[in-house]
Amino acid sequence: MMAVEKVPMLAEGHAMLEAELKALKEERPRIVDAIEEARAHGDLSENAEYHAAKERQGQVEATLADIEDKLSRAQVIDPTTLSGDKAVFGATLTLLDENDKQVRYQLVGQAEANAKMGKISYNSPIGRAIIGRVVGDEIEVTVPSGEKYYLLEKIEFI
Repeated sequence: MMAVEKVPMLAEGHAMLEAELKALKEERPRIVDAIEEARAHGDLSENAEYHAAKERQGQVEATLADIEDKLSRAQVIDPTTLSGDKAVFGATLTLLDENDKQVRYQLVGQAEANAKMGKISYNSPIGRAIIGRVVGDEIEVTVPSGEKYYLLEKIEFI
């Protein structure tokens, strides 16, 4: 039997998934109503409203199953309880890029990653390259746009 793989996430990521789950569950009855209304229009073979509603229903059910799976395997991590000198999940990192420009990233789960907000997945190319590194390490990352070089300047658990 295979072990269940935990899904690490921050508390805010967990709350975000729960809110999305609630919104999708609230959408379910509206989709059923839309299907019933479209069905009442007669011939289903050429009924675009019916097909669109059924497609949306499939998307919602698949997303619900995915979110419920992630929440059931969630391992909520509070970065303020962590410490150490290595870059780990939840850590906020200050890096210098090749132009000596400072960038800050927090290593988070895939569901809560948002590069514009400085939250990168620990599974992303940069995240994988940073995990386990210590202050002063030079990091080389291959990203879609090419090679990137960083210097790990600071690790914080905030």
